[in-house]
Amino acid sequence: MIQFVDVVKSFGAQRVLDRVNLTINSGKTTVVAGPSGQGKSVTLKLILGLLKPDSGKVLIDGQDISKMRSRELNRIRTKFGVMFQGVALLDSLSVYENVALPLEERTRFSSAEIKEKVLAVLAELGLGGHENKYPAQLSGGMKKRVGLARALMLHPEIMLFDEPTTGLDPQKSMEIYQLFAKTQKQFGYTSIIVSHDIPKIFNLADQVILVNKGKFTIFDSPEDIQQSEVPEIQAFVKNTMGDIYLSREME
Repeated sequence: MIQFVDVVKSFGAQRVLDRVNLTINSGKTTVVAGPSGQGKSVTLKLILGLLKPDSGKVLIDGQDISKMRSRELNRIRTKFGVMFQGVALLDSLSVYENVALPLEERTRFSSAEIKEKVLAVLAELGLGGHENKYPAQLSGGMKKRVGLARALMLHPEIMLFDEPTTGLDPQKSMEIYQLFAKTQKQFGYTSIIVSHDIPKIFNLADQVILVNKGKFTIFDSPEDIQQSEVPEIQAFVKNTMGDIYLSREME
């Protein structure tokens, strides 16, 4: 579904990504982790075509988006749903209006059809009865659910999550992760999650990418990370995962 081929991205003299390669298969969950300022959000922006690589290829479903014109790129972007770090709900719109917005802007469904679809998704995500509230009236966890509902309205093939549990306590974070697992199983999308919430986020991962000093190190499981002999990765494991970690035990 997604490939990087020898991708280089620099900002001035700083090389953020240095000839990185990666493959993300359809229907799988990839977690992108690593220290702050190492290129995790830049990776998401390259996948969305918001940034172009200095060299190399970014392939979405086999098509190199780095060479595309705006019209072609916008067509590819219809494959994506995005859940932003700050959720990015529109404060002047109700929950219903926020979630309905993608359907109103990009489909020709009638008002009755939109209402049916929005209320169904809100009910599915535990937001039934809250459709007339405004973002300021919602808890942090409810805002995340509304953001997820809006992102799913056009049934994306790929979902991008940028620090999706920022600001939530551990219990609410786990509820959101369980919701991600449930909706991915239901909708079948390919998922890319950038997160500092380690090791809990690894419960969702089919593969983990550690970004450090411009390079990608790719692991098939969180357990494999702990067995790395690379000093920087060993330090990352010690600081974030501890000495003993069982990745498949949900709290």
